Amino acid sequence: MASLPTSPPSGKSSRPRCSEKAEQAAQRILDVFRSGNLPQALAPIFINRRDNVPCRSWSWSNQLLTALAGYSDARSYRDWQAVGRQVKKGEKSFHILEPCLRTFTKRDKETGEETKVTIVKGFKAGPRFGLEQTEGEPLPGPDPKVANWLESLPLREVAEKWGLSVDAYNGKNAGYLGYYRHGQSIALGVENWATWAHELVHAADDKAGTITKAHGQQPDNEIVAELGGAVLLEVLGHTVESDRGGAWQYITHYAESARLDPVQACQRLLNRICSAVALILDTAESMAREGECNATA
Repeated sequence: MASLPTSPPSGKSSRPRCSEKAEQAAQRILDVFRSGNLPQALAPIFINRRDNVPCRSWSWSNQLLTALAGYSDARSYRDWQAVGRQVKKGEKSFHILEPCLRTFTKRDKETGEETKVTIVKGFKAGPRFGLEQTEGEPLPGPDPKVANWLESLPLREVAEKWGLSVDAYNGKNAGYLGYYRHGQSIALGVENWATWAHELVHAADDKAGTITKAHGQQPDNEIVAELGGAVLLEVLGHTVESDRGGAWQYITHYAESARLDPVQACQRLLNRICSAVALILDTAESMAREGECNATA
């Protein structure tokens, strides 16, 4: 886990110092953006979970829904019974999309040979329960490589403090590298820290009440999360992992979609970006001080 900046003197607020560090890091990144001397964007390292569980064969969207619900293993009520486990009384399911299949017989006009053909007519909501919602026979644990990587994420304790679950899904061919669900969870499809920091800043922006809650990916939200994630990692000393080149490409895409100059768009949102980063650092420092107090009590 990354080390935090030195705690402020007793009795003084850490917010001005955290905000100042965020602003300094943001200005350094903006100077690089202006210069155009940017490194190559880091290639995404897709997560490939090797857990021997049925949901690994689901579509990426259903795997994402499972991760956003906070579970590494999820199955239907009957599938849990089949492996000797029972859903606990009172547990509520989450839903994935199940295909509605229709099978019919097709006859070859020339040979008269008949074959069965199955097509997808549509989709329906299918209830699923996570492993933690069940009890009974023990099962193998999650993929240790992925579990260890998730545990290593810098400032993961902040997400947990805010009541967010953090999990991963198979990211190859997925529509998202990562995803934040309002007040509930963060799901990651790649092992890049830049994506983790991006989603954590989304959560901070949301917690601060400044995130735009319109439908879809809003340019302001995405620029705040992307530059904020880079700033956060650089404050923690992870300059390479902050992926300045990838951040510039991402920000440029959303700024130009809103017909804005990328640097000017960042400058306009700088206070909001630094406030989100400062909130994360403040929370981490507060938790660290509480831990020190408990250790000496």
